[in-house]
Amino acid sequence: MSFTIRSATPADLPFITEIYRESVLNGVASYEITPPSGDEMASRFSAITSQDYPYTAAIGEDGSLLGYAYCSAFRTRPAYRWIVEDSIYLAPAARGKGVGKALLADLIERATALGFRQMVAIVGGAHPASVALHRSAGFEDTGLLKGTGYKHGRWLDTMIMQRQLGDGKTTEPDPSVYPGTLFRQ
Repeated sequence: MSFTIRSATPADLPFITEIYRESVLNGVASYEITPPSGDEMASRFSAITSQDYPYTAAIGEDGSLLGYAYCSAFRTRPAYRWIVEDSIYLAPAARGKGVGKALLADLIERATALGFRQMVAIVGGAHPASVALHRSAGFEDTGLLKGTGYKHGRWLDTMIMQRQLGDGKTTEPDPSVYPGTLFRQ
């Protein structure tokens, strides 16, 4: 499958909304039960991109949106500003074809370039394909929360995974540059 990765734009939102809708209705990556509206997805997109977090899209040869990925705040308290959480969603036809791996590699590269020091993955349903994808990108298992979600008639576990970015925790960050300037008190 041939595709390119680029920054997502507001024009991608109808396709992003549809991919997420399918995932909410049929998957376990998100613990949402009801798919959000297009307006809500636009609000979420704006909240993420307005803080300069990476938000990307995988585009097929035919121009279709195959998947999208973004980083966002792991938590909004200031001490957490050096860590991001990744999210990746794929159209059903793009699953298992390397799109997720390429989106994750791109997110890691972009987040590292921005100065983030850690990336965390909160894997809903401890989904085996997502766990394997993150392990292949250097993430380590850091915890398993058992029975944290109930969806599709069953209890779901949540896997927490983490990967160091750049210098990780080996050097002090510079609070005067991004992401040090996030969440100023």
